[in-house]
Amino acid sequence: MDCTEKLDRALAARPLVLDGAMGTELMALGLPRSTPGEVWNLDEPVWVRQVHRAYLDAGADLLVTNTFGGNRIALRARGLDPGRAAALSRAGARLAREVAGDRALVLGDLGPSGATPGRDVSEAELSDAFLEQAGALLEGGADFLLVESMYHPRELALAVAAARRAGAQRVFASSTLEPAGPGFRAFTGASLAALTVAALEAGADVVGANCGKDLSLDDWVRLAGALVAAAAGKPVLVKPSAGTPAAAPDGTLRWPVGHEAFAAAAPRLLAAGARLLGGCCGAGPAHVAALAVVVGATE
Repeated sequence: MDCTEKLDRALAARPLVLDGAMGTELMALGLPRSTPGEVWNLDEPVWVRQVHRAYLDAGADLLVTNTFGGNRIALRARGLDPGRAAALSRAGARLAREVAGDRALVLGDLGPSGATPGRDVSEAELSDAFLEQAGALLEGGADFLLVESMYHPRELALAVAAARRAGAQRVFASSTLEPAGPGFRAFTGASLAALTVAALEAGADVVGANCGKDLSLDDWVRLAGALVAAAAGKPVLVKPSAGTPAAAPDGTLRWPVGHEAFAAAAPRLLAAGARLLGGCCGAGPAHVAALAVVVGATE
């Protein structure tokens, strides 16, 4: 059975569990906050493997590569050599693939560039950067590609289209939204509908939301329903953060939403129509384990 058939059968059987945050877990293992986590794919791979393994053991069906800020435009903005983009993403995919084995599928992660299409960077340069990263992720062993944390419809569309051009058999597309009256929008002002349409027209197979500002778990339930209504029948994923962090006296970040709250919200997210559940910033293996218990109970 190939990975596409495996995914389709799994989604038809039950909701699936994605993993949680990578960056906050790596920081807990010693990654300096000023250091892009992607460099650890080559410099400290043992710790990246450890995070992936913790999520696998927690019950994740899909592991996301440690490549969120790995496109050449984002690397350059953070003072890194953009020429390392392909190597860092290829290594990130290999690490996730090694850990996943036959127990989980691997999503190659493509995050935003941090630049505005047509203003800070040309669309052609954006497309080329996403295509380079997407190709490297697939070469490294990613089963599918995840375009996440997007807030500009055009950049979202370019990333999804590049993932398709690279040969991805399934493309997941996730936006970052915040409450806006009765609805939701990105901080750029783009509506949930505009972002979802952009993803679907570019060829996304799964749409959803991750991270987000000022979103309670009640908001996430509403957001899941809104995504389902806009998704044109495609599966919907939601990856909430564990609330808004506060700095502890020792300089670490404390996240207010624990795994018990995730477990309590999960049945409501599923009832709203979400088909894939995971966590974003601050959500660790305990959060994923809590989701896995709920999803297992629905089998």
